[in-house]
Order: sequence, then structure tokens, then C-alpha cells
Amino acid sequence: MAYRVYSGPRGAEVVSPLEKEKMLYKEFGTLDQALGWARHVNATRRVALLIEGDDGTRLTKREIANALHHRENELIAERG
Repeated sequence: MAYRVYSGPRGAEVVSPLEKEKMLYKEFGTLDQALGWARHVNATRRVALLIEGDDGTRLTKREIANALHHRENELIAERG
């Protein structure tokens, strides 16, 4: 199983199929690893735009941001 994380400059939005073919991506074996990379990318001057998995998983920029926010809240609750 592979998950690809596509990223772009801050302010970039939806990735069209034509744009996606030209974009660089980083590939991971698990969704957790892909989300970890998305978190790292979002902490820099870039933004994770799309995560796609061989299993049909497809997370948009907004869904990635929501997933990362949800996970951060879980970690805070575990520590508290």
C-alpha cells in the first residue's frame, strides 16, 4: 500500500488531474506516515494539498487540515 502526499506553495488550492501529473510528491507506506509528512510540510512555507492512497483514500487540503487538527487535540487530551 502506498500513500502519496502532494504539496505546493501556501495559498495553492485544488489539485486538478493535469496539475497532479506534473507535481512532485512524497510516498509513504501508511496513512499515519503520510499525515506526519503533511504536518511537517504545513509547518514550513508549503502546504499539503492532497493525499492519495492505492486503497482509494483521497484527502483534500481541507480534510488534511481537519485530520491534523483532530490528531493534535487527541494528543493534548492524552497529555492532560
